[in-house]
Amino acid sequence: MQYSMVTTAYIIAAVLFIMALAGLAQQESAKRGIWLGMIGMIIALAATILSPEVIKLNTGLGYIIATMIIGSIIGLWVARRVAMTEMPELVAILHSFVGLAAVCVGYNSYLYHHDLTGIMQQIHLVEVFLGIFIGSVTFTGSVVAFAKLRGLIASKPLNLPHRHKLNLLALLISTVLMVNFVMQGGSTNNLLIMTLIALVFGWHLVASIGGADMPVVVSMLNSYSGWAAAAAGFMLGNDLLIITGALVGSSGAILSYIMCRAMNRSFFAVIAGGFGNDPVTTETGIEGEIITTTAEEVAAMLSSSKQVIITPGYGMAVAQAQYPVHDITQKLRSQGVTVRFGIHPVAGRLPGHMNVLLAEAKVPYDIVLEMDEINADFASTDTVLVIGANDTVNPAAKQAGSPIAGMPVLEVWDAKRIIVFKRGMASGYAGVQNPLFFMEHTRMLFGDAKSSVEEIAKHLR
Repeated sequence: MQYSMVTTAYIIAAVLFIMALAGLAQQESAKRGIWLGMIGMIIALAATILSPEVIKLNTGLGYIIATMIIGSIIGLWVARRVAMTEMPELVAILHSFVGLAAVCVGYNSYLYHHDLTGIMQQIHLVEVFLGIFIGSVTFTGSVVAFAKLRGLIASKPLNLPHRHKLNLLALLISTVLMVNFVMQGGSTNNLLIMTLIALVFGWHLVASIGGADMPVVVSMLNSYSGWAAAAAGFMLGNDLLIITGALVGSSGAILSYIMCRAMNRSFFAVIAGGFGNDPVTTETGIEGEIITTTAEEVAAMLSSSKQVIITPGYGMAVAQAQYPVHDITQKLRSQGVTVRFGIHPVAGRLPGHMNVLLAEAKVPYDIVLEMDEINADFASTDTVLVIGANDTVNPAAKQAGSPIAGMPVLEVWDAKRIIVFKRGMASGYAGVQNPLFFMEHTRMLFGDAKSSVEEIAKHLR
């Protein structure tokens, strides 16, 4: 391919990437957006492989194609095996690969590009330093996020003494190292020391963030991976990689900001490892009586209701209960019962996780509403089904001193009846007890969510 053809292909791919992001903004167009992104990536890869710089590598081209084939086989195998409940972990570990790639590109660019002089050399050294720093932070931060989501390490935040001062010290030392690195025309020792600091900094940054903020962390790491890719693009002189990285980085940052607003969290506080968000817990335990119910009783309550709202959480995803939930939704709607879904912005462990699960089960888009759209309707609702949700329906968010104080929640307690589906009385991912379970108009239906919903469906006409 000629350089002009490569440039044209890159422009087409960039436009397709932008259209893909626009398509992902709506559920109805999300599938089309994914296809546009895939087509854009195929064009970008083909143009890069057939570009003059790669073609002249001769034997090197064979290695590139071989690694692409191996990577494609691994990707297809993982994609076919991964469950929807494991998507947050998969996204987190994929972000770590992007960060690691940026580190490798940075060191390669540093070791094998010595033909620059003057101001161009200094600019290149800054690109190398920042690319390796961002990539290292993204790599270890994503690995910690994966481990937390996977349950390999505790979801509670790591509260080291003076942790915010340690983070600031790491940034200051890295800045001094960058100045020395550029002024000396490149120094391997400065680069290695910075890499070690960045790796520890990324680990500590995410380890210091609590479980309740993990959906924001995943989105934030998505942004980091985008900027790492953009940095790699600068080092490689690849315009499309710069554009793509900037798109991912900026969209991830915007999404993180939106989610922070939905959780009443400071955006800076979350990305700084919880800086300024150190609530003092005042609760000493919740006392009250738990009232249990049966699937048959719940079916009778639903049949006698006129307005029903279902609020799903990560527990529904784990139990794969979205299909029987769709079944009872259809049965109730055929009886004239108005059924809607209330989705919290951070339901699950990945932005939009619940929406994807419900769409997978063919639940109509028009009855799936966001928290802000449905919160005022709980007061006029006869029955609310809380399926696998905990923190997102916790009244403790209204109590000063609670670890989730100020977090907007689905105010399900305003409804006439609340049915909570749970396996046991364990607290949510944030580790906060839920007073909702002890309210007089709450009934607990213990057991596997999927089995419970299927049993309810049998008792519905």
